[in-house]
Amino acid sequence: MTTALPVPVPAAVPRSPALRLQLVGDQPPGVPVDGAGGGRIGYLVFLPANVDPVALMNAHGVRPEVRPLGPGAFAAPEPATEPGPVPFDDGIRVDRARRLVEVDGRELELTYLEFDLLAHLVAHPYTVHTRDTLISDIWGYGHFGDGRTVDVHVARLRRKLGPAHRSRITTVRRVGYKYVPDRTA
Repeated sequence: MTTALPVPVPAAVPRSPALRLQLVGDQPPGVPVDGAGGGRIGYLVFLPANVDPVALMNAHGVRPEVRPLGPGAFAAPEPATEPGPVPFDDGIRVDRARRLVEVDGRELELTYLEFDLLAHLVAHPYTVHTRDTLISDIWGYGHFGDGRTVDVHVARLRRKLGPAHRSRITTVRRVGYKYVPDRTA
């Protein structure tokens, strides 16, 4: 059984004076924690700064595992790709470590998201990426946009890549996009 006492904390104020606590794997009184776990359920509970969470849980007889969360606890995860140049050399060179894209030897000016999108596509050639997957991988799980956001960024990327390379980002109708390196390179 879990006791969670909701306290109104404005979500739009990330640095409010409330403590942010995550309650994970709580057990009713007298039930041993076996370590085997099973499916743990986690809750995020906001408490006013003047409330002692230990005293509150003791008053209700609940023994949760309480861990304070840092300021970046809800940030989108970083892509799990390694930095450095992408191995294909088909006129488009992406260097993640320096956040640099070169097209036929000239440096391309890209926005932060355009760079991440192109680097992701180039790092996974021939893989079809759904719009939803690209939204979660590039924009992060907290993004509330739709597939049209991806479409707009792909259109901008194609325009910046120029006529010789815009066809590298291929549309897979009603699904998403894939990167196709130059087969003659």
